[in-house]
Amino acid sequence: MTQSDPRRYDFVVFGASSFVGKILCQYLDTRLAASGNSWAIAGRDQSKLDAVKATLDTSVDTIIADAHDRPALDALVSQTTAVISTVGPYALHGSLLVEAAAAASTDYCDITGEPQWMQRMIDSHSEAATSSGARIVHACGFDSIPSDIGVAFIQKMAIERFGKPCSQISMRVKAIKGGISGGTAASMLQLAEEAQNDPQARRILANPYALAPAGMREGIAQPNVLAPRPDDASGGWIAPFVMAAVNTRVVHRSHALRGRPWGDDFLYDEATMTGRGASGFARATAVASGVGGLTAAAAVAPIRKALGTRVLPKPGEGPSPQAQHNGFFDLRFYGDTPDGDTITTKVTGDRDPGYGSTAKMLGEAAIALSNADPADVPGGFWTASSAFGGAAFVKPLEEHAGLSFSVLS
Repeated sequence: MTQSDPRRYDFVVFGASSFVGKILCQYLDTRLAASGNSWAIAGRDQSKLDAVKATLDTSVDTIIADAHDRPALDALVSQTTAVISTVGPYALHGSLLVEAAAAASTDYCDITGEPQWMQRMIDSHSEAATSSGARIVHACGFDSIPSDIGVAFIQKMAIERFGKPCSQISMRVKAIKGGISGGTAASMLQLAEEAQNDPQARRILANPYALAPAGMREGIAQPNVLAPRPDDASGGWIAPFVMAAVNTRVVHRSHALRGRPWGDDFLYDEATMTGRGASGFARATAVASGVGGLTAAAAVAPIRKALGTRVLPKPGEGPSPQAQHNGFFDLRFYGDTPDGDTITTKVTGDRDPGYGSTAKMLGEAAIALSNADPADVPGGFWTASSAFGGAAFVKPLEEHAGLSFSVLS
């Protein structure tokens, strides 16, 4: 947007009546109260938008737009500097909005954890976004800000301490507590369906460099924790982490967008810590069995349908406010330099990761995107780390979003 192209709103929350959308609106209601920013809420159902509006202290406008109505989306993005989307599964409901934003010079951020869809958007709309000046940033929630900014933070600390970055980093989930919403469940099932039916989707999901710019989607083999195993980094047993397939690809995209300053042989992996000894092994086996069982079940169409209709929460459902408040996450990053120096850092969040914390991270991402200088962050597809200054994004996350970053050793 230029001075000759004024927009009515600084932000529009699209999908404001979704589970995360409502939490985000509550956050922005407080966060933007003294900022002078103008914002609005959007969705396809006026009564649901009115219900959200009634919970806010700020008087906001409502905009009716369906995710599959391109003229309505064009009208929406033409009114705002930035749009924040919480409408998933994004592979089903997100593509037209990204296309509209890229064409209209409108900044965009979301909380997708669907790498196959992200690659399609990057490949389909990078040229339009670069031309128009629209900045597009996917994965601005628990997928994948703690991992992406956590890696930027440990690298900054390593350079300050050792004079060089780590060549290998392992993120380990020390502890986590939180529920799952219907929107996330639907996204997981959609991803499983695409992986089952589309060979290209399977190739994307198998490639750790899948989200790197075209021409940079190859590299050395990356570690991938698929079964229980002892861990040199943490000293105990580890098991697969369900979000690793998304987060690792976002980290490698950030690295690629910077020109791979940590080296072409940089290694990154994620896993869940389960403890030491026989009890740690038993927990690792249980976690691995649970992740593997859910993945196998979701790959079978009749079982996948039953999971969506009978077992998992439906869209609009999710953890209670008390459960959100009681949730948290504690992540550890173990880094090694080529010279054998080691460093350990910690990233924590004060709400359940997928909803209470994700909404705050998404809000801060939108604010950071609006403040990003176009000279430094021109139009195109970015990551949180590459768009928001890497470790510089730690400050707003700590001051407003309930995250903390620290060096342990």
